[in-house]
Amino acid sequence: MLKISRACKTFQAGTVNEHAALREVSLNLAPGEFVTVIGPNGAGKSTLFNAISGQFWLDSGNIRLAGRDITYEKEHKRAALMGRLFQDPLRGTAPQMTVEENLALAYNRRKLGLLQLAVSRKNSAFFREKLAAFGMGLEDRLQSKMGLLSGGQRQAVALLMCTVASPRLLLLDEHTAALDPLAAEKVMKITEEIVSRQKLTTLMITHNMKDALVTGSRTIMLEQGRILLDLSGPEREAMTLPKLLELYRQSGQGELDEDRLLLVK
Repeated sequence: MLKISRACKTFQAGTVNEHAALREVSLNLAPGEFVTVIGPNGAGKSTLFNAISGQFWLDSGNIRLAGRDITYEKEHKRAALMGRLFQDPLRGTAPQMTVEENLALAYNRRKLGLLQLAVSRKNSAFFREKLAAFGMGLEDRLQSKMGLLSGGQRQAVALLMCTVASPRLLLLDEHTAALDPLAAEKVMKITEEIVSRQKLTTLMITHNMKDALVTGSRTIMLEQGRILLDLSGPEREAMTLPKLLELYRQSGQGELDEDRLLLVK
């Protein structure tokens, strides 16, 4: 479904601030595969997501999604193929618009390629049904402005906006990091249910060790713009933070403490 081949990106090349953010990154995701992404700050996690979503073009390499070469496609064209959820619960939504209007914009843009607020009775009932399944009372807040919802509620609506039209790829960029523990747990549960039900191909950046190793079926670790570890199957199931730190050391990258990795048990 997603195939990244030898992706390279260097910022401020030729200057004293030159930074190689992606170095020969290759990654293949099968249809419906759910992969978690971990690594220390500055490892290239968000840069990888930005490259996939089209915020910049690669210096070299190739990105294909569902057999389509999107390496040099503009960001708005890629947006029709993928959904992305950010750490900030308000990013990617319109705070002054209602929940229903936000959902309508997302649904119409992905389904029809149109930016319109018109909400049919059928679509309104559809949104209500989807929100009711979250168990957060959001089905009764369709006419509330997004900016008035709690962080967890906003993130749940934003998640529905990203997935309501079944994208080919879902990118979750630390989407529970800004939430309190109870809200984060609820949003993670909703996330797993949606991904499983819709069989969405998913990449999820997280700093939570528990989420990283129990969510989905595969975990990759980035460091200095490279994929350092790719864990799945029994190896992933048996993985703990001490074992992960030891694997890091054995890879020849030196020592990595828990604070720098920013993972929790």
